[in-house]
Amino acid sequence: MKKFFLIIFCVLTLNANAIGKETTFTKELFDKAQSEGKIVVVSSWIKYCSSCASQMKVLNKAKKEFDNIEYLTFDVKNKKIANLLNVQYQTTLLIFKNNKEIYRSIGETTKDLIYKAIKSSI
Repeated sequence: MKKFFLIIFCVLTLNANAIGKETTFTKELFDKAQSEGKIVVVSSWIKYCSSCASQMKVLNKAKKEFDNIEYLTFDVKNKKIANLLNVQYQTTLLIFKNNKEIYRSIGETTKDLIYKAIKSSI
């Protein structure tokens, strides 16, 4: 019986982490945002990644607090996008300004550090 509850708990936990993850990145949106002079924040995720979910929660809050920033996300298994951005790992966070990558981190989920990176790009 304990095994059954443990399995149920794990499945529910993993499914909760997968909620809200969708690919919003397209090359067209990425290029358009940069041509409009926006800061572009890109994050990679993979289904069932808890650190990805944590990072996305911070970025969702940041969307409400910072203007003129485009937030794009993608599943790291999408090799076309991953190769374009040279991303090999989930929870990779990239910030672009003036058509250049100015920030890159892997596994960062701390609100203070993510906000610091965004603020430094403005």
